[in-house]
Amino acid sequence: MSQSSRMYRFGDLLALARRGWVAQMAARLAAVGYRDYRRTDAAVVRLLLAYSPVSIGRLGEGLGITRQAARKLADGLQHRGYAIATRDTRDLRRVNVRLTPAGDHYAAAVIAVIEALNSELCARVTPDQLLAADAVLRAALPDQESRATAARLVPAPAEAHAEEAWVGLRATDNV
Repeated sequence: MSQSSRMYRFGDLLALARRGWVAQMAARLAAVGYRDYRRTDAAVVRLLLAYSPVSIGRLGEGLGITRQAARKLADGLQHRGYAIATRDTRDLRRVNVRLTPAGDHYAAAVIAVIEALNSELCARVTPDQLLAADAVLRAALPDQESRATAARLVPAPAEAHAEEAWVGLRATDNV
């Protein structure tokens, strides 16, 4: 047996967990009428809720992606009627994105599903287990840029307040 076959395969487990989480998000949103969920929607709509209107450039920075990739995500939301992109009146080179009323409803549904999934996870593990998982996930981030993006999107819980940090975990806190 080779050394690599005896090693713990965290990446495989992480990929399975991500796939399961996204599938649960999609199924629960479909159950309430949103059959068009995309795996990037959760982060994008939460950023738009927090900073709307937001420029394409700032959206990209917040997500840790290029402006071109951010534009593609915004176009996808716009195509589905959840967002609108308009030229900034002060700087016509800048395109700002905001949620439409339908997008506000969609974002509320996304957040409700995230909160339910977080609550269910919190019921299955202890706060100390969640803190340990958080530390492992952050350690798995490959570079400073990824760690900075994670710190913006999902601030690390304070160890001194482990119980409070995880009980009632709210999706809107992790924008």
